[in-house]
Amino acid sequence: MENDWSTCFEINPIPILLTSKQKAIRYFTQRDFLCESVEAIEILWQESEAQRILKKQLADSSWPSSAKNQHPAINYCLIETWRNLRFLIEMYGFTRAHPQIEKAAEFIFSCQSPDSDLRGILANQYATYYTGAILSLLIKAGYQEDHRVEKAMRWLLSIRQDDLGWSIPMITHKFSREEQYQLSSQFMVPVEPDRSKPFSHNATGMVLRAFAAHEKYRHSVDAISAAHLLKSRFFEKDAYTSYQSASYWVRFEYPFWWNQLVSAMDSISIIMPDNTDTQIQKALQWFLAHQREDGLWNTTYVADKEPQSPKTSIKREWITLAICRIFARLNNA
Repeated sequence: MENDWSTCFEINPIPILLTSKQKAIRYFTQRDFLCESVEAIEILWQESEAQRILKKQLADSSWPSSAKNQHPAINYCLIETWRNLRFLIEMYGFTRAHPQIEKAAEFIFSCQSPDSDLRGILANQYATYYTGAILSLLIKAGYQEDHRVEKAMRWLLSIRQDDLGWSIPMITHKFSREEQYQLSSQFMVPVEPDRSKPFSHNATGMVLRAFAAHEKYRHSVDAISAAHLLKSRFFEKDAYTSYQSASYWVRFEYPFWWNQLVSAMDSISIIMPDNTDTQIQKALQWFLAHQREDGLWNTTYVADKEPQSPKTSIKREWITLAICRIFARLNNA
């Protein structure tokens, strides 16, 4: 069946996604865009790539890190657990109904500090952006009503900048590299943010994923205010030196990691699905203008940066699926 929203594309990407070699892409295309009857989501849990990831889970329910020269106070297993859950939950639809996801969630909750943030990726310092991004996965996996998620959501609201966006507390101060390293100690007290400094759109975009995923918070005044801030920075440099270049807006990956245009619009299209908004239209028009001749989108629009490998075409399909979801939400709202 033809979707009205898909007619805005020069090349309709739906038929292309339906011919993907990736079963998960075909599954989500049929379910999300064609409203076709599909098998239970558990069918994707048996995919070989998903099984490969599950087999690497450790006895403590985390995933191992291969990082060299590891900082002794950083919880690399928490980073790797988030990294792998992104694939399992976002690409294969895993939920807490799977025992290994439930165990992984308990490992993550074991990293929740008395302040209610998820602690360890920046040693004992606050990591607002990672807390938000990890929470979004837990919520999608079925932990929305868990009291530990609620506490973490309230913590995120408590640590905003004065402009009601988020930054990374440590970078709101002008610490030298040496001072930052010293602060990244297991025993150092977390640095409170200088709330007078502007929000970071990179941090705000990652935090906002948790609000978009949460049925209670997604249409709240707080989420809408942050969405307005995020879209006001489309294609601009960040306020801080970390990932500051405006080119990061057009460096895509799926599942989402850092903030970029697709991930930001994914959250915004859920929080405030208004296709008449000027900034939202700006993003939509950018997508329309940059569709490839094969109907997909590049993984990056930074000149000469896209890797040429068999995996690149698969990544393009996932990015295209995410872009289609954005258009479908905004045109069916």
